[in-house]
Amino acid sequence: MAEGIKIVATNRKARHDYHIEDTLEAGIVLRGTEVKSLREGRLNLTDSFCTVEKGEMIVHGLHISPYSHGNLFNHEPLRPRKLLLHRKEIERWGKATEQKGFTIVPLKVYFKNGFAKVEIGLARGKKQYDKRADISERETQRKLDRVMRGDRPE
Repeated sequence: MAEGIKIVATNRKARHDYHIEDTLEAGIVLRGTEVKSLREGRLNLTDSFCTVEKGEMIVHGLHISPYSHGNLFNHEPLRPRKLLLHRKEIERWGKATEQKGFTIVPLKVYFKNGFAKVEIGLARGKKQYDKRADISERETQRKLDRVMRGDRPE
């Protein structure tokens, strides 16, 4: 793990539901109480996704719980938040989502040298049989690891 990185949350459901083709690191525009709430780890990525609107990448459905000591300065938990990317990256990923049936999903949120970052992935949806194949592959690998360790097989 690199110096100065603190992972806040990962989207494990995204890796289960999608084939991740490419990833990018993006900054995220936050308000004061959102940052404090993130540092407490109060975040849910489960149903979040990104869209390109008016040349900007926006993340929707990213739930950041209100800060416990925020009172009237607290933020809206589900408000759309802007991601900070280069224009060429936004255009390239925007074209991919329009043409090829891709979607953009946040994979993890973390702090890097004090700045909140989001790792986003260009993803293609998995079919049901792909998910079952992944599960059986994982179970086979677990059994193999158990045998290699010398544990008793089930």
